[in-house]
Parts: sequence; C-alpha cells; structure tokens
Amino acid sequence: MTRPILFNAFDMNCVVHQSPGLWRHPRDRADRYSDLSYWTDLARILERGKFDALFMADVLGVYDVYGGNTDHALREGTQVPLNDPMLSVSAMAAVTEHLGFGVTCTLSYEPPFTLARRISTLDHLTKGRIGWNIVTGYLDSAARGVSGAASQPKHDTRYQIAEEYMELVYKLWEGSWEEGAVLRDRDSGVFTDPAKVHRIRHEGEFFKLDAIHLSEPSPQRTPVLFQAGTSSKGRDFAARQAECVFMAAPSKTVARGYVADIRKRAAAYGRDPYSIKIFNLTTAIVGATPDAAREKHADYRSYVSIPGALTLLSGWTGIDFSAYDLDEPLRYIRNEAVHSAVESFTTADPSRVWTVREVAEWIGIGGFGPLLVGSASEVADEMESWVAETDLDGFNLAYAVTPESFVDIADLLVPELQRRGRYKTDYAAGTLREKLFPGHGPRLSDTHPAAQSRKTILRAAE
Repeated sequence: MTRPILFNAFDMNCVVHQSPGLWRHPRDRADRYSDLSYWTDLARILERGKFDALFMADVLGVYDVYGGNTDHALREGTQVPLNDPMLSVSAMAAVTEHLGFGVTCTLSYEPPFTLARRISTLDHLTKGRIGWNIVTGYLDSAARGVSGAASQPKHDTRYQIAEEYMELVYKLWEGSWEEGAVLRDRDSGVFTDPAKVHRIRHEGEFFKLDAIHLSEPSPQRTPVLFQAGTSSKGRDFAARQAECVFMAAPSKTVARGYVADIRKRAAAYGRDPYSIKIFNLTTAIVGATPDAAREKHADYRSYVSIPGALTLLSGWTGIDFSAYDLDEPLRYIRNEAVHSAVESFTTADPSRVWTVREVAEWIGIGGFGPLLVGSASEVADEMESWVAETDLDGFNLAYAVTPESFVDIADLLVPELQRRGRYKTDYAAGTLREKLFPGHGPRLSDTHPAAQSRKTILRAAE
C-alpha cells in the first residue's frame, strides 16, 4: 500500500461541537449526546468504516468571551451542556473490537495521580485501545470553575507545567510496577510481589507526590500520546512528547508549514520525524454524486448559526468578536488563549486577509479545518492532494450532521480510498499503538522520554 491515510472521528460529549446551528437539522442526532446508545451506535459505524479512533474533545469551562457572558453559548448549545468524555468509552469498547479512543483530559486541572489511574483503567478495559489527548486548556472560565482562580496560568507557563506533569505520569505508568510484579499465584496466596512495586517520590516546581501507582500495568502502560496545540510552544512540546498531533489548519499553506516544523523539531530531539502521526481537522460532505453532495452542503449551510460560530471563535481566541464589525479584517492579537487559532487565519498565511464574517462562515461547518464537498472520488482526490502537498498522515474528521456525516464517510468515501490502495481494508492486530505504528510493540519505544523514567526508577531499585 502507498502511504495509508488515517482517519479519526472527531466528536464531543455535547450538542454543538464544531458546526453551530446544525443540531437543528431534522436528521441530526447530536441532541442525543446524553443517551448511551448514541455513542455505542456511533462506535459501530466507525468500526464499520475502519476508523483508527474516535477522538473525543473536551473543555472544563464555558464559552463566555463573546458578549462577556454565557448567554450565547447556552442559547446556541455551543459546547454546553457538556458531559465527561471518558465515561462512555467502556460501553463503546464493549461493542467494538478494534476502534481506538483518544480522550481529552486537561492537565492544568487534573491531578496527575488520579488521571494516571483513570487512563490505566480504561487501557485495561479496552484491551489497550486508549490514547490521551494532552491539552493545557485555554478557557479562563475553566480556571474559575475548578480552582476559583480569576484566570488560567499564562500560555507558556501552562507548557512548563505540562513538561513536569508528563515526567510524573511517566514515572507512575512506566516505573512504579515492574514487569512480572503481578503473580496471581493462588497456591502461595501472593497476588503481587512487593519487591517489584516502587514508590514514586516526586517534588518539583508544580507537583509533589509520594505514592505507588494504584493500577497494575495495562496493555500499553502509557496510552498513545495525542497532542493538540500548534503554537510554537505546542509544536516544541509535540516534537518531544507526542506520538500523534492534531492540528486545525484551514489551508494547505498553513498545514505544510506546521507539519514541516513539527517534523524538523522532532529530528532535532533525536526522534524519527515520522514517528509522529499528524492529523488535520477536516469536514467531508460526501454524496453519491457531485450534485447530491452539493445539494447536501447547501441544505446544511441553511442551518449555520453565525452567532454560534462567533461564540466558538471568541472562546478559542480569547477575543470578544461581538465588538467587531463582521466585515472588519481579522488581525493577529496575541493573548493567553489558543495562539495558533488566530495565527492560522493571519500570520501563518500572509497571502490572504480574512474578515470576521468570512472566518465565522468558514468555521460554521466543521470549525477551523477545511471543508471538502463532493462525490467519494472528488473528496478522495482532495484528501490525496492534502497528504501529498502537506506531508500529513491523516484527518480528524468532524461532522456536519451526526451520524449522517460518519455514515457517508464509512459507506461512500472509505471504499473509494480502499480501491485506490490508500486506506486499510482491515485492522491490524493488537493495541492502538500497534495499529497506528505497524511493527511497533504495545509499549512506548526506548527512545521516548518516558523510557528514561522507566530506566531511572528500575536502576534505583537495584
């Protein structure tokens, strides 16, 4: 097979994820997000389409930047109400065999000790199909809700916290329990050999811990490490830590620059640049014919909410766009929210000047990423072009209408890509890590920073 194209489905445990207003479409079922059968049905559809994973977004705050209050977010259902993304995973795993699950947990507000146990538990229950999307957060409302702080830590400080956080969870996952620590010896009555379980003592700038990891080693130990952040700090973090990177570039020009920079940084850290799989947010509207796809797109567009789009945009950027004229050019403003969000539409591609209205209309279906509309053949052509011109590995596919968008991809687009030899015809055996990285074992490689934690702790125990 020529370099295969990878697919993740992109969803969130809420009504409006990336397409504000479209929950009102008569065929959309996003308002069933609190019904477990919505998630199990979706998991079956994705496995039928041989998606690599369901990538679950999350935030711990509300979008209250637009207009300076939560009214628009609540009225539009814009990522509120919002449920925990992790709690549906076990049920979805029970009705599938291969589909992976990338869950977002914001490390700024999640203690490393408890997160490590929750991830290990899911890795056990899914037989090694868990990934963790490492994010540092971007909403001040999350800080007020979790800790009572007036605002979140500054952008670059969040990444400093993230570095220490990763060091600590690696110690728990990789070093606390040796291989062979669990005996399950009924005759002797010994379940675990205490000599092979090590207490983690950590005293750093941001975290202190003195404990053993509460879970025995799971199939992957450390989950597949996703990272969503393409600011300069985010790309540097990804180059050292990530196995998969999620970005949201609106054009090939922007995507090409981000991908090249991440791979270059990875090489500078002694990593194989292609040991990182890079996915771009994309929405595909696929029809049985070109005309059918365009009719569907026109139908979807009639439900787009501009206020809902600006509510999302304001939350992502930290800029209150209610104070802007819709036809005003979008300017780069650096603040403590998502640096890459405004950068993607301004400095990253100086050949185009976007107005606020144009950005709102762009993100109205599918968020920041590109929108591909056409027959299966046309969309496949465009995806192949994106991969060839940007060096991407695949796509995080948002929906316009759910589950219709995912059904069309599974039943129309995937067979076309398979016919071209660009998409797997069956899943590889093993864990999520083994599926994404053929020839790789279930555990992180010895060249990853996590392996150093493993070696250091075991040497100290000798």
